[in-house]
Amino acid sequence: MVRKTKQQSLETRQHILDAAMHEFSKRGVSSTSLNDIAISAGVTRGAIYWHFKNKVDIFNAMWSQIESSIDDVELRYRNQFPTEPLLSLRHTLIFVLQTSVLDPKRNTLLGILFHKCEFVGELASLQQIHQALYLESFERIEKVLCDCIEYNQLPKSLNTRLAAITMRSYLCGLIENWLFMPDAYDLAANAERLVDAFIDMLKLSPALICPQAVERTTK
Repeated sequence: MVRKTKQQSLETRQHILDAAMHEFSKRGVSSTSLNDIAISAGVTRGAIYWHFKNKVDIFNAMWSQIESSIDDVELRYRNQFPTEPLLSLRHTLIFVLQTSVLDPKRNTLLGILFHKCEFVGELASLQQIHQALYLESFERIEKVLCDCIEYNQLPKSLNTRLAAITMRSYLCGLIENWLFMPDAYDLAANAERLVDAFIDMLKLSPALICPQAVERTTK
C-alpha cells in the first residue's frame, strides 16, 4: 500500500510538471498562475504546494529532468570513447542539437526558456540560478577541452575559457534561432555538419589561441 501511494505521488508530481509545461508554453511563465496549473492538471493548489514551493521550483524541476538526460548521454559517450574525448564531445553536441528538435519535452522547454520566460518578480531568482549554471557549464566544458588537449586532439595553445564561451554561445544561438524560425533551416539534419564546423574552429581558429600557451610551447 505504501509503495502504491508513493507511486501515485510520483505520478501526480509528473502530471503537475506536464501541465505546467503546457501552460507555460501557452501563456508564458509570468502570466501563468499556480491556479492555472492546478486546473490544467486536475488537482488542487494544495497538491501543487505539496510537491513544489512555487513556479520557480516547478520550472527548475522541469529543467533538471531534461538536463539529466544530457548528462547520461555525455557519460555514455565518455565511457564508449575513453581515449577520444573529442569524439565523445562531438557525439554529445550532435545529440544536444538533434534532441532539441526531436524530443518534444526538451523542444517545448527550450521554447519557454528562450521566448516565454521573463526574469522579473519572483522569476528574478530563476535568472540567478541559471547564471550560476552557466558559469558551472563553462568549467565543465573547459575540463572536456583540457582532456582533448591532453590527448593531442586539440591545440595546446587553445584558450579553453574563450572556447567554452564560444561553444555555449554557438549552440544556444543555433537552437534559439531555430526555435524562432523552425522553417529557416533543418537543425536536426544539419547537426553533424554544424558541430564539425565548430570543431574545425577549435582546431584552426587563430582567434582562439592563448598567447601565453604559445610562449610555453615554444620554449
